[in-house]
Amino acid sequence: MTKIKTAVIGAAGYTGGELLRILVHHSDCELVCVHSNSQKGKKVSDVHPDLIGDCKLVFTDEVPTEGIDAVFLGLPHGETKGFLESHPFPAETVIIDLSTDFRDESNGFVYGLPEVNAAKIKTAKRIANPGCFATGIQLALAPAIAKGWVKDSVHISGITGSTGAGKKLAETSHFSYRTGNMSVYKLFTHQHLKEIKQTFRQINGDFNSDLLFVPYRGNFSRGIWVTAYFPFEGTEAEAVEAYKTFYQNAAFTHVSDQDIDMKQAVNTNKCILHLQKEGGQLVIYSAIDNLVKGASGQAVQNFNLAFGLEEKSGLNLKSIAF
Repeated sequence: MTKIKTAVIGAAGYTGGELLRILVHHSDCELVCVHSNSQKGKKVSDVHPDLIGDCKLVFTDEVPTEGIDAVFLGLPHGETKGFLESHPFPAETVIIDLSTDFRDESNGFVYGLPEVNAAKIKTAKRIANPGCFATGIQLALAPAIAKGWVKDSVHISGITGSTGAGKKLAETSHFSYRTGNMSVYKLFTHQHLKEIKQTFRQINGDFNSDLLFVPYRGNFSRGIWVTAYFPFEGTEAEAVEAYKTFYQNAAFTHVSDQDIDMKQAVNTNKCILHLQKEGGQLVIYSAIDNLVKGASGQAVQNFNLAFGLEEKSGLNLKSIAF
């Protein structure tokens, strides 16, 4: 089989590096262009030292628009539209954008949450990859939204590792700030809420509940833990059965009967869920890796779907666990 000629734009950051780590071992992918304005001329393995022996490419600031089958865009939020205007790729080129720019499904982009939109992704040429918190929250609540169980406000808390803030230096991602520390940011106003509500309204046109989301900065480097709960009149067994049915064909989302922890998901493309009913509330726990299922791994999952490949190709990753 002819390999898919692939470019990664904005590949010097955490999500770009994670994309490269997955794609260099993807049997159907041929990396032909690794782009970075800030690192041009440097070996990829000098910027991402863990790729020594795996990637011999050099960063470039030049991007050919012809002869490329797939493009991953890892540019900062707000820069993708301008990049695509100055780099008009052919209509048949599959473009997967990891920024927020097209998550409203504008400009012909399909929202790339495979557990909900797999059929649309399979025929899409423009895919907007979901945000990390958005992924963990949507997968925690989508089955309940589909069932119409959520009638009032949903309480959600989520804690993310420092890599979620990106590679650029900032006080709140600095080791001295993060270690032994926790803090709240963007209380009830997180930017991912817009795309979450968009998906929930697509799943259930009657959805109109408030999402009361409290995001926390965690004192670890990678991973996301979400806890969501709402009043529920059914039984725990009923809820578990509904969730398992909803995700029965999902390649990476799993409902566990046992208590879960975040390390089960870190370094994998899995979302692992656990449900519990207590005090009249249905509580859902959701664990993902913010850089894999929350970003680069999900982007490759969308790549696989768009090219008709096995959905797990390149993504058979095991958690570190301990």
